[in-house]
Amino acid sequence: MRHLGILAHSTEGAALCFRTFCQEGFARLGAHDHPDVTLDCISMSRSMPLWDEGRYPEIRDILAVSVKRLAAAGADFFVCPDNTAHMALEQEGEALALPGLHLADVVADHAARVQHRRVGILGTRYLMESWIYPQAFAARGIDVEVPGPEDRARINRVIFEELVNGIFTEASRAEYVRIIESLASRGCDAVALVCTEIPLLVTPDVSPLPTLDSTRLLARAAFEVAIGARPLPAWRGGAPAR
Repeated sequence: MRHLGILAHSTEGAALCFRTFCQEGFARLGAHDHPDVTLDCISMSRSMPLWDEGRYPEIRDILAVSVKRLAAAGADFFVCPDNTAHMALEQEGEALALPGLHLADVVADHAARVQHRRVGILGTRYLMESWIYPQAFAARGIDVEVPGPEDRARINRVIFEELVNGIFTEASRAEYVRIIESLASRGCDAVALVCTEIPLLVTPDVSPLPTLDSTRLLARAAFEVAIGARPLPAWRGGAPAR
């Protein structure tokens, strides 16, 4: 089996990815069994000022250090369970030390398989205003919708003030549900939860639309690679080939 490296950026999302990967092993390989996995995390405090200033190449340099450390630990490939981080990973630069699964492609591939046609996007403000998901979904013939400016600000505030700190409140859940309802009224047939902590707040039983849980989809795709049921990825940073 192949050794997975998890490039952590925010703690809650990385922990959910790690836990889901291991639980997939318990279910499919047997009690307590899973492929080897190593997690590396450089404090998000190092990159937050750079996000606010749009200095994505410098964030890429920080993330690349984690990939190098995962390679040194023996990992065969990596995943980054942080959607926004892919804005930095897609910047031009030296090839990353390991090949990785691109999170947006994993989510978009699943959406295409289950035949969604218009998907709402919930994530950080940086991500909702970026090219990452519009390009990935467009490559598969899927339209996207994002909330309006005020709701994007609300979503972003909850992520950085609450979710990344492990705080999950009923008031914030109700706000997210309201926003998802507005996306449904605009013709969306699913909502992509593409901040990796959002699935901890908005579960399928409360969502007005079917959810695309980016964190768990990535973990399960990584498991398929680790057991050899899916080929090793080829992407090593920069714009992915689509």
